[in-house]
Amino acid sequence: MTPPQDKRPSQARRLTRAALLTAIALTIFLAEAQLPPPVPIPGIKLGLANIVTVYAMFVLGPRDTLLILLSRIFLGAVFSGQMMTLLYSLGGGLLSYFALLLLRRVLGRGQLWVSSPLSAVCHNLGQLLAAAAIAKSWVVLVYLPYLVLAGLITGILTGLCAQLVVGRLSRN
Repeated sequence: MTPPQDKRPSQARRLTRAALLTAIALTIFLAEAQLPPPVPIPGIKLGLANIVTVYAMFVLGPRDTLLILLSRIFLGAVFSGQMMTLLYSLGGGLLSYFALLLLRRVLGRGQLWVSSPLSAVCHNLGQLLAAAAIAKSWVVLVYLPYLVLAGLITGILTGLCAQLVVGRLSRN
């Protein structure tokens, strides 16, 4: 009689998966940074690297997602040479992470695409709050309506992409 197999991935397998997803997210982030902004409003971008974050939250769980997110944010700032973006990215990324964490409790993998627009809006709000703290002024909140609209639109796009990735990889 063989002993029961542990269904959890080994620590090495877990870290390898997190490293691969971090590399994918970082590559997407750096490639997107080379594209012209979709609209002439500061702070608006597609946020395609968040496909990996949403995927990781619903498939791998909160711990690995936080590791992937923080690694991407730090390495993205280092590789882009823009260390000041670290503060904005951390503000947005962490608020977005906590929104995904809450949404993960009420939404299943089939509704993953719904979590992404809400997460994107929280990301934009977190970046604006970081900007307000750095500038010591609430004037930057004038961008909030534009960033909410952009977050909803781009969040739907990234959410649908993450939903497709989950569906595709679960069949393999």
